[in-house]
Amino acid sequence: MKYLFAFFIVAAGSLISCNNETKEASSEQAVDSAKAEKKTEYLSQPLVSNIYTADPSAHVFNGRIYVYPSHDTATGTKEDDLGSHFDMRDYHVLSMDSVGGPVTDHGVALDIKNVPWAGRQMWAPDAAYANGKYYLYFPVKNKQDVFQIGVAMSDKPEGPFTAEKQPIKNTYSIDPCVFKDDNGKFYLYFGGIWGGQLQRWNNNKYDSTAKNRSKDEMAVLPRMARLNTDMKSLAEPVKEIKLLDKDGKLFGEKDNDKRFFEAAWVFKYNGKYYFTYSTGDTHLLCYALGDSPYGPFTYQGVLLNPVEGWTNHHSIVQFKDKWYLFYHDTQLSGKTHLRNVKVTELKFNPDGTIQTLTAQK
Repeated sequence: MKYLFAFFIVAAGSLISCNNETKEASSEQAVDSAKAEKKTEYLSQPLVSNIYTADPSAHVFNGRIYVYPSHDTATGTKEDDLGSHFDMRDYHVLSMDSVGGPVTDHGVALDIKNVPWAGRQMWAPDAAYANGKYYLYFPVKNKQDVFQIGVAMSDKPEGPFTAEKQPIKNTYSIDPCVFKDDNGKFYLYFGGIWGGQLQRWNNNKYDSTAKNRSKDEMAVLPRMARLNTDMKSLAEPVKEIKLLDKDGKLFGEKDNDKRFFEAAWVFKYNGKYYFTYSTGDTHLLCYALGDSPYGPFTYQGVLLNPVEGWTNHHSIVQFKDKWYLFYHDTQLSGKTHLRNVKVTELKFNPDGTIQTLTAQK
C-alpha cells in the first residue's frame, strides 16, 4: 500500500507542498488510518507458510492429493526480465487427505546438487505415475545455461527422487506438464517465452541470438510430444501446438492477453481436451478447447484473473466429485519471487466453459 506524504518547507514566509497541496496533520492521519484498515480479502489462504512455494502441480495418488511446487528462496539474485531472481535449488512435495485439511510438507524430494547435468534454476515441475513408479519432471538450466527437462524416479509419490544422469533427449525450455489420456498414453507439454527461452527454439533447433517476438510477429507456440512407455524419453519429434482464436487464426504477439507465455496444463473434461496456460506479462490464466491431445485448441476465455505478484501459474485436478484450481500469489511475502501456493474450487458451466475466478479484492 502506498501512502501519500505532504512535505512542508517554510522559507521566506511561503509554504510549498511537494504535491501542491496543503493538508492539516489531523486530516492526513485520518486518511492513513482509513487506508490501513482496508485489507485485501483473499479467495483462499496459503497451503503452507513454513517455506515459499509456487507453480503447484497437483495430482491424486492413492486417494490423496499430492502437490509438486517450485520452492522459492531468497538468494539475493538481482531481478531482471529473464527471471534470474527465481533462483530455486530444490523441490518439496506437499500432500493432504482433503482440500481444507492438514497439509504435510514431506521435505526435500530432489536437490539440484543431485542432478548431474544441472547448472542453476529449478523451475516449475510436474509428476506422473506409471510402471509402478512415480516420475518427477523438472526444468533446470544445464551447464551451458540452456533450459532442458529432466526426469527423476521414486517408489513413493513424496520421494525422494533419483534423477537420470542426462536430461530427456530433445526437450527444452520450461514448465513440463504430463497428461495421461484415457487410452493410457502419456503426453509431455512444455515451453515458456522470455526467461523460459522458448523463443530461441525454431524447428527444434536452438539459436542463442534469437530475440523475443515483436508485436507485429506471430506469437511463439507451446510444444508437446508423446512419451515412450519408459516415461523417460520421447516417442516422437517435438511438435508445435496451434492455439487459435475464435476465427481459427493463430495469435500474434500483440495479442498478449490471449497468446501463450508459459505454464501449460492439460486435462480432459466431458470428452474435451482443455489446454490452459498463463499469458505472462498480462498475468491471466486462460483456457482453450480441442478434440485431440495434439490440438488445435481454440481460445475460450479467462479462468483466473491476475493474482498478487508478477507470475500466474496453476494446475487443475478432479478430487472426488469436485474440480480444484491450484495456483499461487505473494500474500505471505509481498515479493514476486517469494510466493505461496493456494487452492480453490473450480466450477464449469453446463456448456463446458469455466467460471472465471478472482483471487483477491
